[in-house]
Amino acid sequence: MCLIHFIFDIMFFYLSKILAFTISPLVWVFALLLYSFKTKIESRKKKLRIAAVIVLYLYGNSFLVDELYRAYEPVTPDYYVMDDKYDGAIVLGGIGDIDLRLEKINFNMSGDRLFQTLPLYYTGRIKKLIFTGGSGKIEFPEKREAVYVKKYLQSINFPDSALIVETNSRNTYENAMFTKKIMDSLNITNGKYFLVTSAFHTPRAMAIFKKAGYKNLTPYITNRQSGVRRFTFDFMFIPNPEAMFKLEILIHEWVGFLVYKVKGWA
Repeated sequence: MCLIHFIFDIMFFYLSKILAFTISPLVWVFALLLYSFKTKIESRKKKLRIAAVIVLYLYGNSFLVDELYRAYEPVTPDYYVMDDKYDGAIVLGGIGDIDLRLEKINFNMSGDRLFQTLPLYYTGRIKKLIFTGGSGKIEFPEKREAVYVKKYLQSINFPDSALIVETNSRNTYENAMFTKKIMDSLNITNGKYFLVTSAFHTPRAMAIFKKAGYKNLTPYITNRQSGVRRFTFDFMFIPNPEAMFKLEILIHEWVGFLVYKVKGWA
């Protein structure tokens, strides 16, 4: 039974990576254009190309993408300006790529998850920083993010006594399960913790961690993508490649949440 469960998990991991490719709107645009060149029906050619242009335009519309993020990203109290204390902060991975040649982590926009947490420790609001994240890469399983985050934190003299790292998880579900095993072994699971992740990832992460049995979690939102509502001409009407990138992330998050719901993980 354990073997079957293991094989199922491996299949799910690989299928999730394939699904991430197929849900990209840019892939949809390419597929519509490709089909328009293959079909022999002239009226269909025109319709397919118009559909491709419409998808591409909506995909890159900054105003539309900003509104979608605004509707999905939760609004919480501004915990960063408060002074209440917590036993720790669980920081989710996905904050950078590993440069194996230089043996270091290159932080991406989600590096905010770590950098907003550090002041919580230095101001005495948290006792522990718990970082969870292994490798989510099919071709580079050795890129265990938490290993390199620990190396970075040691380089800035963050104390090992205040740091816990989980290095084996490949997704948010495993973040929750593997971290809980470590915390259970240290008898610290029942403490009061921040769950630190990106705003767009917070709904799924909170659902997964609560389903995994965490009791006293407070969402600490970082790198919010929705900004002040703007009505300028360029923001509302001119396509922007940055909006395309952001929408792809959001669609991936929606599909991920749905899949996790179906699997009973969230």
